[in-house]
This record gives sequence, structure tokens and C-alpha cells, in this order.
Amino acid sequence: MNNDDYENLFSGINPVDTAGANNDVYFSNVETENDNSTKLKADTDSVSAPAPKRRKPVKKKGQGIAGTYIFFIVVIVVSVLLSVYVVLCLNDVLAITKTNSTVTVSFDEDIDNISDAVDLLSDNGLITCKNFCKLFAKYRESQVGAPYVAGVYYLYGKMGLEGMLQTLQGDTATAETVTLTFPEGYTVSEIVKKLVDNEVCDEASLLSVIQTVDFTYSLVSDIEAQESVPYRLEGYLFPDTYDFYIGESTSSVIKKFLSNGDAKITKEYRNRAEELGYSMNDIIIIASIIQCEAGSTEQMATISSVIHNRLQDQVNFPLLGVDSTVDYITNKVSPYLSLGSVHTADYYMTYYDTSSSGSQVGLPPSPICNPGIDAIEAALYPEDTDYYYFFHDTDGELYTASSYSESKEKVSTYAPYLSY
Repeated sequence: MNNDDYENLFSGINPVDTAGANNDVYFSNVETENDNSTKLKADTDSVSAPAPKRRKPVKKKGQGIAGTYIFFIVVIVVSVLLSVYVVLCLNDVLAITKTNSTVTVSFDEDIDNISDAVDLLSDNGLITCKNFCKLFAKYRESQVGAPYVAGVYYLYGKMGLEGMLQTLQGDTATAETVTLTFPEGYTVSEIVKKLVDNEVCDEASLLSVIQTVDFTYSLVSDIEAQESVPYRLEGYLFPDTYDFYIGESTSSVIKKFLSNGDAKITKEYRNRAEELGYSMNDIIIIASIIQCEAGSTEQMATISSVIHNRLQDQVNFPLLGVDSTVDYITNKVSPYLSLGSVHTADYYMTYYDTSSSGSQVGLPPSPICNPGIDAIEAALYPEDTDYYYFFHDTDGELYTASSYSESKEKVSTYAPYLSY
């Protein structure tokens, strides 16, 4: 390569015959085309290129089948659970598979709304679906609505929701009735026995209601159970003739006695008790002793005077000197005490022995029977006497005395067989 060729190579002059006829020199366009291509490419690169499309992930066949299985399993489980719940709800209402096992349900005060009554059934294990039962009971409120009567009830699931709620309303078990007469002087134990013998009520429920249920009747609203008292409502089951349903609600039965007595003990009687300085409970206690001691209605006011006179002079006569309170424990309480009783007859005797050799000063802690209206009137209106002693002979004749010596002399004359 000569020198001219070398220069031509690096000068960019086309070494080919580029001279024209006029020996003009032309520049090669090779470099220009390359420059334009580079520029075009740069311009093209400067324009935002669209983002490349993402390819959707391809689900594997196994994953799709597993998801379908899970979905159907969830649906089946939920369906089974709903089915079980529906069955349980229907079983509470219709008692399809419930048993006849008896559950004792008791409450001391009336329940005035359906929700609380259903809660009571649920708490005692008689229903399972409490919220559903509340909705159903609300729908059927006209048949099973409140109030629900305080008392002791023997319920079982086979009764169904409506049957149990109706029972709590105090509804009777049958339409069959029985008429029973309870004489003046009957005790709680005798009344309970007669009711049980005639299939009116169960003994355990009767005694439970008598001891625990609070009643709103004014005569007994303040009467509370005491350790020293065998039967809380002794004295307040008013003697009379009553009609009962066979299998009647226990609370309903007791209410018949109490409402009758509450009506018979008039405001006049209550005012008279206050005038004498006694509570009405004191008067009922006095009347019960009169009922047991008197041989006839005619003797009642006289015997009442002896009791009142002693109560007004407890310094000289701390004891009532009557034997009927002792007989009450011996003959009316002791035979009915079960092996599981909290107290023995001897325990009660401490509080009821008002005889001349007893330990109870003044009145015993409760009535000793359920007195009639004649004995109550005698307690409120005693004869005006100065007698402090009385006794009967074998014919039931009443003898009274103002002093011990006089009483002793009459006893030796008319009833020498009496220990004095």
C-alpha cells in the first residue's frame, strides 16, 4: 500500500472511481447511513415500549380437584351441623326422643316473662336450644305466656316445651276433681296426708312449697322458715271445704288455703290485734292453743281469758301451763319426721313445751294447728275474768280457778286422777 492509498483509507474518500467527468469528488454515504440507523434506533429506544404481557399461571389439574373437594366437604359439614341443630330444636318442642326422667324444678317467686321461664328449663337440662325455644315460646305466647307460678314442679322432657311451660303456669294435670273437708284443728301433717291420699299432690312438693315458697298474701308475707318451727305455714292453711283437681299444681293448692284465710281474717280482726298489743301471728298462735284445748266453742272465750291473763303477768306466770303444745310435737310432728329430718322431736320440744314443768316461756314459736274462725274470734275477744288456771274432767267439763290453791282443791274434787 503506497502512501496515497494509506491517506485515502483514513480520509473517508472513496477509493473507487468516484471522480466525475469534471473530476468532482463525492463522499461515501456508508457512514451517514450507519449514523442514521443509530439515531433511529436511539429514537426508537427513547419511546416507552409497552410492558410485556404476563402469562397467566397455569393451574395444575390436581390443585383444582382438591379445591373442589374442600368446598364440598365444608358444605357437607355445615349442612350436617344445621341439620343436627334443627333436629335438636324440634326435639325440644315436640319431645320426639325425650325421656320420662323426672326433674324437680322449684322457684320461690313468680316468673313474669317467657325468657326467664325458658332459662329455668335450660338450667335444669330440660331443653337444649334455648334461643330457639324463646323464639318459639314468644310466637306461642297466647298459650304458654307468663305468669309462671312459684312452687315445686316435677317436669320431664317428654312433656315438650309447651307442656312444661303450661305446667309452670299452674295448669292442672287432669279435669278430674275431688272435694275435701279439713276440720278446724287439723295440722299441716294431717292436711298433707289427706291431699296425698286423694292424689291431689305429691308429699315432697307440698312440704317444699310450705317451707320455701314466698306468697304475697298479707297474713303470711312476713312468715319465714325458722329452725325451731317444724312447718312454716302451720296455722295458716285455713280449715274449710275445698275442690281440688287430681294432680293439681302444689302452689295452686296451697294458695287456695291461704287466700281463703286472708279473706276470712278481716281488717276488723287485724285492728283488734293491734288494739290488744299483739301481732296477727300471735293471735293465730293463741287461737291454735284455744282450738286444741277447748272441748266446745262455748269454752273458747273462757280459756282465752286464762291465756291472756298469764301472758299479761309473766313475772308470776312465765309458763302458759298447757299440755296441747307438748301433744303437738309428740303426736302431730314426731310421727311424720323422716330419718333424714334435720331436727328430732326432742329438739322441737324445747321450744314447744309450755306445760307447768316445761321450758318455753310465753307463746311457742308457731301455731300448733290451723284454727277456725271461732277460735280466732275467741283469741281476739277473750272473756273478762281473773282466771289463771283451767282443766277438764273426763266428760269434757271445764273448771277454772283464780289461784293455785283453788285450782288444786277443784282438781282433787272433780278430777283426782290428774297429776297436779
